[in-house]
Amino acid sequence: MDIERSISALNNPVRRQILEWLKDRSNFPPALPEHEDLEGVCVAHIQEKAKLSQSTVSNYMGVLKQAGFVRAERHGQWTFYRRDETNIRAFLAAVQDELLSPQK
Repeated sequence: MDIERSISALNNPVRRQILEWLKDRSNFPPALPEHEDLEGVCVAHIQEKAKLSQSTVSNYMGVLKQAGFVRAERHGQWTFYRRDETNIRAFLAAVQDELLSPQK
């Protein structure tokens, strides 16, 4: 766990907003019939909701992926992103361990 990289990834309100949106698939339009069985959200839906350019959203998702907050899965020309709950919890535990005093 690279805490510095993770904190840097969260140091952007839009990236934090994307993580929040990804908590609930219903924040995005329904998946196409051929993608209904896939986990995650197509990057095009994230881009549409964020109202940012494709390159900016792709950059943001790459930062979140490098930090371990999301997983990417490629299907044809589409990339689908979903939260990595295990790594998110590991980050929170690492920050807690680093910042909180041992309880007595």
